Amino acid sequence: MAGIPPKPWPTGEAEHLEPLVRRVLAPNPSPYTYTGTQTYVVGAHVDVAVIDPGPNDPAHIDAIMAAVGEAKIAAIMCTHTHRDHSPAAAPLAAKTGAPIVGCAPLVLKTDLPRADEAFDTTYAPDRVLEDGEQMRGTGWTLTAVATPGHTSNHLCFALEESGALFTGDHVMGWSTSVVIPPDGNMGDYMASLEKLQARDDTVYHAAHGAAITKPKQLVRGMIGHRRQRENQILRLMGEEPRTVSAFIPAMYKGLDERLIGAAEMSVTAHLLDLEKRGMASLDGEVWRASPIR
Repeated sequence: MAGIPPKPWPTGEAEHLEPLVRRVLAPNPSPYTYTGTQTYVVGAHVDVAVIDPGPNDPAHIDAIMAAVGEAKIAAIMCTHTHRDHSPAAAPLAAKTGAPIVGCAPLVLKTDLPRADEAFDTTYAPDRVLEDGEQMRGTGWTLTAVATPGHTSNHLCFALEESGALFTGDHVMGWSTSVVIPPDGNMGDYMASLEKLQARDDTVYHAAHGAAITKPKQLVRGMIGHRRQRENQILRLMGEEPRTVSAFIPAMYKGLDERLIGAAEMSVTAHLLDLEKRGMASLDGEVWRASPIR
């Protein structure tokens, strides 16, 4: 993951990215959120959609309201339910009366250690969008694009009028997405990347990092990066059976200690996918390469 850039950051400001899109940065920077979660306001003067309202932070909610101005919020839309994305949905809905629309609710029940933002247990949508379903307002149309992998309930939203795609955490402008089992699934994530690769979106607006102006090129690189990681794992298992932690020094040179847990969970996601495909097996805490049949 890239380092966080030096301040100043445009926290709380409404940045105009294109005629129908404004961006508001939340005050929640971290090694996992970069400079913070980016909330998007889609629409113009009559009604708007708010995508990924972010953390339940009063200052951020006030900044969203300032960006919306006199317009009506027609929908509060969430790509997924990590705590840096959806908790502001409920207070924003209470303040404005707007419906919460988008991904399905999800509460992950697990004793596994977590290295990313935990799930939002307060998320309660008024309407869940399936793949291809749309939300419309004055001069804008948002189409749900199901992209499971980072989480099982992850959606992207395509702005039909401009060719933009709001990618949440599936594709980010600063780092590859973390895929953490048991809810995160590497096989699903790779299939979702292939799905985006086949689309013709012109720009990605991610929840973290800059706008992605060459989306096909980036997605192609991300697919190649994941395949490279998979090949590293297969090679290292071929040398000797390993615990998950034993993969990290060979695969992640100079890794920030704060990100070791995330790296271990990412390797675990690859190993579980390889196991499902009959290419790896777990013996106690040790992973072994399975013989090719």
